Amino acid sequence: MRVRTFLSAACVMLVAVQIAGAAQAGSSPAKAAAKKKAPAKPAAPALAVLSRDPYQGAILVDAATGQVLFEDRADEKGYPASMLKLMDLLIIVEKVEQGSLKLDDKVQVTREAMQIGGSQVYLDEKETFTVDELLYALVVQSANDAAAALAIHVTGSRASFCELMNQKARQLGMKSTIFRSVHGLPPGAGQEPDVTTARDFSLLALELLRHPQALKYTSTQEHTFRPEKPFILRNHNKLLGTFDGCDGLKTGYFRAAGFSVCATACRKGVRVAAVVLGCTEKTSASTQAAELLAKGFMTIKPPEPEFTNLLIAPPALTTPGK
Repeated sequence: MRVRTFLSAACVMLVAVQIAGAAQAGSSPAKAAAKKKAPAKPAAPALAVLSRDPYQGAILVDAATGQVLFEDRADEKGYPASMLKLMDLLIIVEKVEQGSLKLDDKVQVTREAMQIGGSQVYLDEKETFTVDELLYALVVQSANDAAAALAIHVTGSRASFCELMNQKARQLGMKSTIFRSVHGLPPGAGQEPDVTTARDFSLLALELLRHPQALKYTSTQEHTFRPEKPFILRNHNKLLGTFDGCDGLKTGYFRAAGFSVCATACRKGVRVAAVVLGCTEKTSASTQAAELLAKGFMTIKPPEPEFTNLLIAPPALTTPGK
């Protein structure tokens, strides 16, 4: 009896020690087992690093005629990153011009929009902004939450806005471009990246330049957003204010994509646009774009000035014999 009692007591003590150990670890044995069996979250796809020195691809075009002035691997596919927000801008500006959208329309921020990461203006679902204010955030700050808020406001969802982006890309002849996001962030689990080429993006730039109102946003270096709690938007395009005549358009970056820039400038009636896709170095994108723009101004002859004030009157007619 004593032996049996001793063994029973020992078993009770052993169980108590196991339970205490599990509690000390922060979970019961059942919870610990459940935790081990919980499926792991799918990982985001590993993107191939496409950036290259000095760039992956580049192109320079005459904005007036669309003539290609320079190209180097312009059809090689890369990731546009935040440059693709220029397509967001184009679609919205067109809708404003068509009258289906107004710049002073109020946009209610959704929880979905406020949860977008990366570059942002920290939107809150309790806030409301005009389309105009969110366009400044979209282009100047490259705010991903602003991109989502605008997309949801315009079409009801980010997915349906992406459909508009791809429809427009096909209309413009952007044959190698696929938009899968409204912001250009690296893809999450189960997603694929946005894809474009330097040549395709030059077509987008040329179309955007047909809408001068777009330059109001792309040429802004700093802008105060949310005045009651000032948030200073600062443009990532370093050519603004440093390259004579530059008034746009947009930069983009994430690690696998590298640094990219779609730039334009106008001097003496001549406008050129350049796309530099996938630089390994941050300063290289701006440097290469500046060199291309300068090359464009050296290549294109400015239009002849009008000399209407120098016209000479024709001689007076005379009658024979007089």
